[in-house]
Amino acid sequence: MPIHFGTDGWRAVISDTFTFDNLRIVAQAIADAVASDHWDKSGNADPNKIVIGFDTRFLSDRFAGEVARVLAANGFKVLLAQADSPTPAISFAVKHNNAAAGVMITASHNAPRYNGVKLKGSFGGSALSEQCRRVEVYINDNEEQARGPNLMDFNKAREAGLIQKFNPLPAYFEHMHKLIRTDLIAEHPQRFVVDAMYGSGRGVIKSFLQGTGCDITEIRSDMNPGFGGVHPEPIAKNLGALATAVSTGMGNFGVVTDGDADRIGAMDERGVFVDPHKIMALSLKYLVEKRGLTGAVVRTVSTTRMIDRLAKRYGLKLYETPVGFNHIADYMMKEDVLIGGEESGGISFKGHIPEGDGPLMGLLLVEMIAASKKSLAEMVDELLADVGPAFYERVDLRLSRPVAKAEMTDFLLKQAPSEIGAQKVDEISQRDGVKYIMADDSWLLIRPSGTEPVLRVYAEGRNNEMVKALLGYGQKVAESVV
Repeated sequence: MPIHFGTDGWRAVISDTFTFDNLRIVAQAIADAVASDHWDKSGNADPNKIVIGFDTRFLSDRFAGEVARVLAANGFKVLLAQADSPTPAISFAVKHNNAAAGVMITASHNAPRYNGVKLKGSFGGSALSEQCRRVEVYINDNEEQARGPNLMDFNKAREAGLIQKFNPLPAYFEHMHKLIRTDLIAEHPQRFVVDAMYGSGRGVIKSFLQGTGCDITEIRSDMNPGFGGVHPEPIAKNLGALATAVSTGMGNFGVVTDGDADRIGAMDERGVFVDPHKIMALSLKYLVEKRGLTGAVVRTVSTTRMIDRLAKRYGLKLYETPVGFNHIADYMMKEDVLIGGEESGGISFKGHIPEGDGPLMGLLLVEMIAASKKSLAEMVDELLADVGPAFYERVDLRLSRPVAKAEMTDFLLKQAPSEIGAQKVDEISQRDGVKYIMADDSWLLIRPSGTEPVLRVYAEGRNNEMVKALLGYGQKVAESVV
């Protein structure tokens, strides 16, 4: 069976590989894995309780119900979200309800034709890599033994108390009130736009800020499983609707979350996209300088080195990880981490679960703007004058055939240049793909995606000319790999 758990669970095209039959097989393997001695039983988690949530994609609610039927048939008590919910709200619900695991039906930022399964650990973050491998072992073992999934009638499972519907937002909001200073926001209420991109973050930020005096306009917040024909990924090319809303005076800035709301992006008053690199750097400055917090800083290999410069200034330990928030979560669970984040917009900070959280970071951004009494554009300009300049761009090359990471890495190491754009290559990293780091702190990264059939080329430079030079070289070499 073509089922593989990648960077964050399993994703596939609806009605092609992502079918009810295949989903039941995956659900049975999850039930077997959670029930096994190999699943993490530490802490206060109830080994017989699992939380299930879903996003706004086509049939996500039905798929979630089907997973609940399988888990109930295996003797688990299932807490099933009563409506589409953000992934971080479901992850928090796993920890809050002392559940052994969580299942989120979503394909995150992928195209509308995809759906998927994200598996969560009892700690409130993405399941550990060994836990995902355990699910794959059971998928293969059950297939070899021709063991089909257990299945229970949904209504009978509800009558027996094995499936209970619940609202994950009240507990999630109560927790976020400990992390966000709504009193400060209420003193300086903001007027802004929230773009949910038709995803499951719809209504969350506006509901949380009720009573603060903020004037919030929501766009793309109705139910639209096709996402209006746009990938629900908060990157500049997908945010024409938000740019229009801000530029026509609907708000002084905008915040945007992706399909399942575990990623964040923003738009300043000029309609200029504020990417997660800048949001994370602004957040780090604010948490240290205004809140007086300390702790380690964790970023992925594809995230801005402005973070490095700030961490060095504050005397904070810095860790670089492969792409994927699960690698950041590893540090958040074992060390005192102040903030962790990645280029794609998954960011979390001290006191929260080890999970990227779009609504939380959107709210922190609102708090930062309220506290600074400056516009978002002014805050970004000051940041770049302080620890920049930093220009960033990413190009995705569609693959017609899979590329083996080891083969690609070997090729790129052998073809390593001595300089790019008149800057000497100072260092080469193989932490995830191949990253060339220049003498002036510019860098180029080439790596295959863990969730899509694409080869990603990332570049950050001290000026636009350097970014173009890096991307030009990266695309040329990457295409020769493909």
